[in-house]
Amino acid sequence: MLIIGEKLSIIAKRVREAMMKKDKGPIQEIATAQWKAGAGIIDANIGPAEDGGEDMMQWMVTTIQEVVPLPVCLDTTNASAIEAGLKVHNSEWGKALINSTSNDPERFPILELAAKYNSQVIGLTVGKGGLPADAEERCGIAAEIMARAMEYGVSLEDIYLDPLVLQIATTQDQAIKVVKAVRMFQELNDPPMKTVVGLSNISNGCPKALRPILNSYMLGLLMYEGLTAAIADPLEKEIMTTVKTIDVIMGNTLYAHSYLEM
Repeated sequence: MLIIGEKLSIIAKRVREAMMKKDKGPIQEIATAQWKAGAGIIDANIGPAEDGGEDMMQWMVTTIQEVVPLPVCLDTTNASAIEAGLKVHNSEWGKALINSTSNDPERFPILELAAKYNSQVIGLTVGKGGLPADAEERCGIAAEIMARAMEYGVSLEDIYLDPLVLQIATTQDQAIKVVKAVRMFQELNDPPMKTVVGLSNISNGCPKALRPILNSYMLGLLMYEGLTAAIADPLEKEIMTTVKTIDVIMGNTLYAHSYLEM
């Protein structure tokens, strides 16, 4: 189970201030903490970054990889910033991941970048028509993204399909549809398609005490259905406990009394 560390987001005040000041200290501290906690990729979320996005993404990628031997997830809607980050990304520790393409024509150029730089890419199953209604609609969009990716020269092995987790507080009926979609996505190809979710979306708007509970239980359900990766907080104890325990129960890792410490 791959955890994509979500803590380097411009939404967070400390991270935003460090980005604006080009202060490497907080960025590298947070990146290192996520790596040591078990993240396999570090997400660099710079927001829309309409002004100076190229320079900002390059700075984030190089700053992270100076101290952490992991690939970076380039998280922005600014295609030029994504390409700038891909140009400096050190793929010695794995391919870069782009977040994301979708069924919106404005996001099709992201597939060109993925092909050009041999990167992985998240395919968010949503389009200009609005939010998908159910698992079946998500699968229809996923199939279109897969076909388009092959047209652009992106291998299906480099695509992570994202069913779009929504807030349970306002769209409770969608939670189980997302779980079903993860199972169905894998049936769209042989070998099975990779899948990813933005896990913390499930608990957005909920009381702070409930958020770790909702996140960890949702993750458990998704892992049982074969989820490949989650954009999540590896420093959240409940998350890593869930990941390690379910991996042991499902036989993905060998049991040892100290498995939670490994």
